[in-house]
Amino acid sequence: MPFKPPEQARCPKCGKSVYAAEEKVAAGQKWHKFCFKCGLCNKLLESTNVAEHEGELFCKVCHGRKYGPKGYGFGGGAGALGMDKGERFGNVECEMDTKPREQVVGAGASSSTGPKCPRCGKTVYDAERAIGSTVPWHKSCFNCKNCHKSLDSTTMAAHENEVYCKTCYGKNFGPKGFGFGHGAGTLSMG
Repeated sequence: MPFKPPEQARCPKCGKSVYAAEEKVAAGQKWHKFCFKCGLCNKLLESTNVAEHEGELFCKVCHGRKYGPKGYGFGGGAGALGMDKGERFGNVECEMDTKPREQVVGAGASSSTGPKCPRCGKTVYDAERAIGSTVPWHKSCFNCKNCHKSLDSTTMAAHENEVYCKTCYGKNFGPKGFGFGHGAGTLSMG
């Protein structure tokens, strides 16, 4: 019987032979060290941070972004809102999403009830509500109307159903005259 060398394992990523000195094992297959990286962010993986889905490797963070649950309570901490799907890495589809995949019969955009955001007029759900205002605002809309700086209860000032940072509020609606300008002893009349 002639000598037959054992079959060399092939890397699922590049298709080349994987030798023992350079192998990483995951998902029942052997990978090259530099092919053993996340399918979304391209971070090199270790046995402690690898997750596999249908033969493709991901770091645990990107696996959660692509295939994990989304919405209230699935974020970085207790009660967090995790909505990151990895769009900046080119991910366009998420297996578990907060939006229905098909139109529900009898449900239209106008049928959503609940408080409306003063800036955009859309319904504000509890999971996306800005904290710090008694009026319901979306977190993304709760910024200064002039300079668009993010606000919270300690940095906001309200005027006629709009919010401003304290600097822009002072410039637009604060007192005018001697001593209320941009520098000491200046006269601001406009």
